[in-house]
Amino acid sequence: MNSKQILLALIVPITWGFGYALAKIGMDQFTPLLLMSLRFGIAGLILVWFVKPPWGHMRELFMIAFIGSTIQYGFTYYGLRGIDVSTASILVQLEGPILALLSTLILKERLGWPRALGMGLAFFGVFVIVGEPRLNNSLDSAALVVIGTVFWAIAQIMISRLKSLSGITILSWVAIIATPQMLLISLVIEDGQWESIKSASALDWSIVFYLSVIMTVVGYSVWYHLLRICDVSKMSPFLMLLPVTSITAGIALLEEQFTITMGIGGLCVMTGVASTLINWNWLKKTTQSSID
Repeated sequence: MNSKQILLALIVPITWGFGYALAKIGMDQFTPLLLMSLRFGIAGLILVWFVKPPWGHMRELFMIAFIGSTIQYGFTYYGLRGIDVSTASILVQLEGPILALLSTLILKERLGWPRALGMGLAFFGVFVIVGEPRLNNSLDSAALVVIGTVFWAIAQIMISRLKSLSGITILSWVAIIATPQMLLISLVIEDGQWESIKSASALDWSIVFYLSVIMTVVGYSVWYHLLRICDVSKMSPFLMLLPVTSITAGIALLEEQFTITMGIGGLCVMTGVASTLINWNWLKKTTQSSID
């Protein structure tokens, strides 16, 4: 990767990482599903003009939108309301190990002992984090975030079967399809939507703008652009910066406290996640070639 590509890659964890803190602030005004419907509705209306309608895959995209956006973000952001951004950002990193586990169970992919150990270490780190005394009254919120990672992983397996569609096409139409789903469920389980929209301040709408345009349109467009021109193995490590930027945003914007216990648990989680991301076969071949 050249310097320009590295700078572009850094945009992704920065925009996504700060999104958690800003979403938590935004949920003081908007309910979680309403906020997410605004985010994806605006993003979808911007992106959909740049891709062709995938008419032959609408049924699959409907289910991906429901599982990977509506349900997943519902669990994740309802959980985020009850815990620190720092804690949530670390728990979300379980997406990688859970995806590796489900890929083994559903797609029959070979896991290998390094990834298995990495998964175990990641889950151990979560137990360390949720064992913090200050989370005693927030375990249900932490559980919601973890459940959200499971639905995210399921959606990724479904997406992996849509080989003929680009990432930006899937993102655009999932956003369009998920928006009415989120609004409908919001009307059923939430209240005060119209009042919150009418009373929203300029700051509230600037958060919606950030989540929809900066975090989603810009962040994901940069990500999918880099995936087309760079190896996945070179891009994956940049996602490891997500907890760093999220924790920084939580401290800067919400005055959150970062504890030693959270640091130890977070280190275990990130080390475990790194182990699941590394292509061990490629590393073994590269090492052997250098020895030969």
